[in-house]
Amino acid sequence: MLVSRLFRIVAGVETTAQELSIPAEKSATGNRRRTAESAIRAFFGSNALVAIIVLTLITIFLFREGSGFFSQNLANLRLYRQAGLEYVDIIRTEAEKQTALSRQLGDIRLQQMRAGADQAALEKFDQFANKFSDTGEQLNGLLSDATDQAQALRETMLQLGSHAGASVIESESQDEASAAAAAPAGNEAEQMAALRSATDKFAQIADSMKAQINELLAAPPALTSAKERKAFAKWKAEAEAYLKQLPAVVEKLRAWDPNKPVPAYRAITSFLFGTQWITASFWQDWYGIIPLFVGSLMVSVVALLIAVPLGVCGAIYVSEVASPIEKSLIKPYIEFISAIPSVVLGFFGIAVLGETIRAISRASFMQWVPFFPISERLNVFTAGCLLALMAVPTIFTLAEDALRNVPRGFKEASYALGANRLQTIVRVLVPASLSGIVSAVLLGLGRVIGETMVVLLCAGNRIAIPDFTQGLGAFFQPVHTMTGIIAQEMGEVVRGSIHYRALFMVGLVLFAITLAINYGAQKLVMRYRMSIG
Repeated sequence: MLVSRLFRIVAGVETTAQELSIPAEKSATGNRRRTAESAIRAFFGSNALVAIIVLTLITIFLFREGSGFFSQNLANLRLYRQAGLEYVDIIRTEAEKQTALSRQLGDIRLQQMRAGADQAALEKFDQFANKFSDTGEQLNGLLSDATDQAQALRETMLQLGSHAGASVIESESQDEASAAAAAPAGNEAEQMAALRSATDKFAQIADSMKAQINELLAAPPALTSAKERKAFAKWKAEAEAYLKQLPAVVEKLRAWDPNKPVPAYRAITSFLFGTQWITASFWQDWYGIIPLFVGSLMVSVVALLIAVPLGVCGAIYVSEVASPIEKSLIKPYIEFISAIPSVVLGFFGIAVLGETIRAISRASFMQWVPFFPISERLNVFTAGCLLALMAVPTIFTLAEDALRNVPRGFKEASYALGANRLQTIVRVLVPASLSGIVSAVLLGLGRVIGETMVVLLCAGNRIAIPDFTQGLGAFFQPVHTMTGIIAQEMGEVVRGSIHYRALFMVGLVLFAITLAINYGAQKLVMRYRMSIG
């Protein structure tokens, strides 16, 4: 009995020891698990924090470098007025209108030649056109003199720093300031008075032009075809309108005041709504984003018009129609397009696509198109076609995911009600996945509008708003884009100059546009997921 009692005591001790060791092992396991989870959290959390910090620093850098643009632009606009450049540009506008009217006469003469007019009729028309062109000689001479006077006054003001914001302009225009230092400082009031004397001269020239042009219009040249007569009648109406507004221009010159303050908001509106982007000009630099925005928008529109049908229809086919073998072939090849470098696509556009489009426009069977043949192989349409090729994989992949995530019960219910495959796709699957498809299109737009290399190589890089009077022909004209201008000019500008900061402002506008597009896409994705859930 003693032995059995000892055995029970020993067994109880062992049992107690085992029971005590189990919580210790569980505690150690829990500690190791918590340590692993902490390490995982620290690893991924630190990387996420680094990404947030980098994006924040980039945003702060963009705002810091671009924020000084508006103060510099305001000083630039004030100098433009106080130095009389604005005054001279009023005269320049009228001289350019007269030159444009002379150019229109040249176009009418070209129509005469194509219509087979005889030599005598062409000579009479040439005499009429030459006399009209000669009426602008005095105006062009006045413009040349006024330009020289305004430049001299501008250099004097830069040298003396007497205009508002002179320190800002001088800090970024050291070359101009050094040139001005070589010129003798004159009396600003005397220089301005000499410049303003052009008003009376302009009034006299305007009266002379009016008399000469009215005399020419009283004896117009004889034109044979109805098309030429219609074009000349339109030109005559424009010439008469030009003469009628000359007295108002004289009054505008007399009312012009160099001391009139330039409101601060002009620095913003001239950038956001300006239609000129002119840099390194001997006269006046302008930083208007409208031509760049219009170019980016037109290229994006062409790209989406091509990419959306291809991407969405391809996604519908692969998701609902294609066999497994076709899926294994089509999907990888479409997604492989995104691996093609954009510079390779740009070279393809220059060497192949642009030349092909221009050759087709010159073919005889395309002569019925009003704006064909085209002279530029690098234009909106060429760049848009290549960007469409780059956007198709994005739209295709996301649209296919949206279609595949539609609950299977929707399709089965449609078939149970007697609908065929096409009806099921059009009336059930596409509406159910519409939010996902729209988000795919928006992300494709973000991909397109942020592309640089293709548009830089294939869009033509002409900083001008296309001529929309040609209708669809505007899409076959060269343009420049916001991304292209940054890539082209950033390496050439002086750090801290107004041009440098203007490019950063373009980048901020592009950043805001892409942010808005991606935000809209994310909102649609969330709405789509909620509707599916």
